[in-house]
Amino acid sequence: MVLCFSMTSVFAQNSKIVKTNLSPAEIDRIVKNFTAKEGEFRDALTNYVFNRSATIQTVGMGGQITGTYRRDSFMTFAKDGGRFEKLTFFPVSTITEMVITPEDIEDLGGINPFALEPSKVSLYNFNYIGKEKIDELDLYVFDVSPKVMPSPKSKIRLFTGTVWVDDKDLQIVKSKGKAVPETKDSRYPVVETWRQDIDGKYWFPAYSASDDELVFDSGQVIKIKMRVKYTDYKLGRSEVKILDDEEEVKEDKPKPNPSPTPKKP
Repeated sequence: MVLCFSMTSVFAQNSKIVKTNLSPAEIDRIVKNFTAKEGEFRDALTNYVFNRSATIQTVGMGGQITGTYRRDSFMTFAKDGGRFEKLTFFPVSTITEMVITPEDIEDLGGINPFALEPSKVSLYNFNYIGKEKIDELDLYVFDVSPKVMPSPKSKIRLFTGTVWVDDKDLQIVKSKGKAVPETKDSRYPVVETWRQDIDGKYWFPAYSASDDELVFDSGQVIKIKMRVKYTDYKLGRSEVKILDDEEEVKEDKPKPNPSPTPKKP
């Protein structure tokens, strides 16, 4: 995307990471467990429907909002992991400094809320940082980075950032990071995502937020603000007819420029 995209945090913000010693074998066990849980999480999500409300804004001098992109959707996933989306509110974008790309929209359903795709776990390095207590949760903290930065031409997009893992269930409950690789014309924001316990079994995304500056090789700097809420999780996959963006927007309202790539003067 070239864009880039508080709820009062379900997690407090002023806690500290404490370095604790874990053996390499124990670290491997924790990583193996929480990456496996990501697979279980993805599988479980295919049995749910939910609503997603995404707002991306550009911010000017003095914090003034200079443009808004809004996309509200009814969401579900297929067994093969494919995303099904039915737009429920999609007004014309007023953003003029950049364009929102298909990759940006995919991030709202992939890299940003879910962090690690199970099939790509072998492509990452996991570095144990320590433990942090947030609210009532005791969490392991890991930095995550690609072993090799993928080529932009490969279309492989990975996560780089930090994940917080519950020390009992060994499941990711929070992540903060961005999608890579970037290019000279594409920059991605750092997004923080909090998850919530659904049905006493799964930690599904609840809220994603970003307040970031996208700095391009041209020297252009775009300040963006993003807020995404995931609500009303219910069991029961829905067979939603999926239209491509062009068709979908024709049904609702005209389509905005696609992608956060800065617009040329």
